[in-house]
Amino acid sequence: MAQATTQTIHRDPALFYWILFPITVVMILTGILRHYASILMQTIPKKQDIKALREQRSLLRGINLRNNAFVLSPSSFEARKDYMISAYQSGQFLKDPDNKGKPPANPMTDPAGMEAMMGMMKGNMAMIIPQTLIMSWINAFFSGYVVLKLPFPLTIRFKSMLQSGVATRDLDVRWVSSLSWYFLNLFGLQSVFTFILGDDNAASQMTQQMAQMNAGANMFAPGQDPNKLFQNEAENLEVMEHRWILDGVEERLLRRLA
Repeated sequence: MAQATTQTIHRDPALFYWILFPITVVMILTGILRHYASILMQTIPKKQDIKALREQRSLLRGINLRNNAFVLSPSSFEARKDYMISAYQSGQFLKDPDNKGKPPANPMTDPAGMEAMMGMMKGNMAMIIPQTLIMSWINAFFSGYVVLKLPFPLTIRFKSMLQSGVATRDLDVRWVSSLSWYFLNLFGLQSVFTFILGDDNAASQMTQQMAQMNAGANMFAPGQDPNKLFQNEAENLEVMEHRWILDGVEERLLRRLA
């Protein structure tokens, strides 16, 4: 039975000290600097107007009513449903009832919208500029180096991810190039940053991307019409079929005990 040949590359041990270790240290230090730079660039949140807060909480109240309606009796659900639909359709929860039916304000002229966009732009700049500089530094000094070999087998699909910058067709997929080591550190240092900076840190690339996605998913983002959101929620409540969790509980209990 023929044994599989093991691919061996004789590498200079100094590669660890001059490529692998410096890239890792620079990535960690860059993440720490990004964390403190994000803290310095944060603006103090302004106290939200009570009418605007009621507008947001009222929409969440309707969504929670739909999601948790099964714990309410039919009479309780119908009473809450009728009240919420009537309030949504009449514009009772709107911050500015006089602007009902008017087109939303231009977010470029809204101070709150401009402040939110400036915050997102600062976060993008703190994320893009350091990574661009580091990637240029790696391409200039460490391009084309194979720095380590993974101790476990991988499929050929990982070759393009682990061997960026090394155009060799016959190289074993377990070998990792210097540029790929940068990408692995870019998305794999979250546990290190959590250990150094705590859970609530802005050092990780993935953490900043998720924070921006959550900020972009805000239901009252600039340019959105709250009245349309209220009308859509009223329609969702109208067409909803209510089912109480205690319907037929006696029969279900008797069948289980029988």
